[in-house]
Amino acid sequence: METQTLERIAAQVRRDVLRMVYQANSGHPGGALGLADILVALYFAHMRHVPSPFSPSGEGEDVFILSNGHVCAGWYAVLARAGYFPLSELATFRRIDSRLQGHPATQEGLPGVRVATGSLGQGLSVGIGIALGKKLRQDPHYVYVMLGDGEINEGQIWEAALFAAHHRVDNLIAILDRNYKQIDGDTREVLNTDPVEEKWKAFGWEVLSLREAHDMPAILSTLKEATARAGRGKPIIIVAYTVMGKGVDFMENDYRWHGKPPNAAEYERAIAQLPEVLNDF
Repeated sequence: METQTLERIAAQVRRDVLRMVYQANSGHPGGALGLADILVALYFAHMRHVPSPFSPSGEGEDVFILSNGHVCAGWYAVLARAGYFPLSELATFRRIDSRLQGHPATQEGLPGVRVATGSLGQGLSVGIGIALGKKLRQDPHYVYVMLGDGEINEGQIWEAALFAAHHRVDNLIAILDRNYKQIDGDTREVLNTDPVEEKWKAFGWEVLSLREAHDMPAILSTLKEATARAGRGKPIIIVAYTVMGKGVDFMENDYRWHGKPPNAAEYERAIAQLPEVLNDF
C-alpha cells in the first residue's frame, strides 16, 4: 500500500478516536492519537494477518497485543478499517453491552482481540508465551507487543524482559510508545526510566530507535528492519518516540489528555484540525 494511502488512513483513524471518545464522554485520546501512524503501518502494510475469518489462536499469522490497553480507541478504529468488524460498531465504544469495552476484553468476542489487556505490565509476558508457542509449533510468524511509556514502570515488564532474552525469544517484537507521558505527569518526573534504550540492551534485547515515529516511511523501514533481525537469538524492541495527542495542537505533549474526553467546544476545535479524508463511522 502506498505511503500516501497509509497516511490518509491514519488521519481518519485520529478522527475516529476523537469521535469515539467524545460520543462516549469517556476514554483515553492522547495515547490513541499518538499511536495511529504505527498501528496503521502494522495492520495495513506490515503484519501478516487474516481479518476474516478471525482466529482467536493466531496460529499461522502474526499476533498483536496492545499491552497498554487503555489506548484501545485507536486500535479499535484500525481493526474496523482493516475489516475485522463493521465500521458502524465504533459508535458503540464504551457503551453497556458493547464489544468495544474501555479496555480490550475477550469475553465479548470482538474480532482482533486475543488477550484482555489494560492491567498494565502483563502484556509482554503474555506475548512471550504466545511467541514460545509459535516456536514449538514451528509457526514462522511474529508476535508484536505494544508497551506504554508509564507501563514500563511495572516490575513485571523487566522480569519478562529478562526471561525473553534468557530463552532467546527471537520471534518477539515489542514496541515502546515513548511519549514521556503517563496519567499523572511526565515519566521523567514520576519515575525516570532513561536511558531506556541502554537498559533494554543491558537486558539482552536487540534495540531499534524510531525517532521519527510519525513519519510513515521511517515507521515502515524500522518495522522491516525489526523482522530482518528476528531469528538471531534475541528479542527485539523498537523504541518509538511518539507525541501524545498527535494531530490536535492543544492535546499534543499534554499528559492531561491521557484519560480525559473533550467537551463540546474542545471537540469542535479538535475535529476541525482533522478533516474527514475517508468516511466517518
